[in-house]
Amino acid sequence: MQTFTANEAKTRFGELIDRVQREPVRVTRRNRVVGVMVSPDDYAAMRAFYADRLAHTLQDTARAAEASGLTDAELRRLLADES
Repeated sequence: MQTFTANEAKTRFGELIDRVQREPVRVTRRNRVVGVMVSPDDYAAMRAFYADRLAHTLQDTARAAEASGLTDAELRRLLADES
C-alpha cells in the first residue's frame, strides 16, 4: 500500500486520486496513519461485506436467543425494564 504524508496528499492531490483508483492509499501526519483513501468500488465492497457480516451476526444471535428460550414477550419485558 502506498503512503502519502498529509502534505504530499495536499500538494499532489491529482496523483493521489489516480493512485486510489488502483489501490488504497495511507495518509500519514507526524508519522501516524490518519486515514486511508479507497476507490468508490472498494468502499462499496467494504460496506457490503460489513453489512452482510452484521446480518449474519444478528441472525446467529436471534437463533441462539430462541434456542435458549427467549420469547418476544420476554424480550419486550427486558427492553422495557428501567432498573
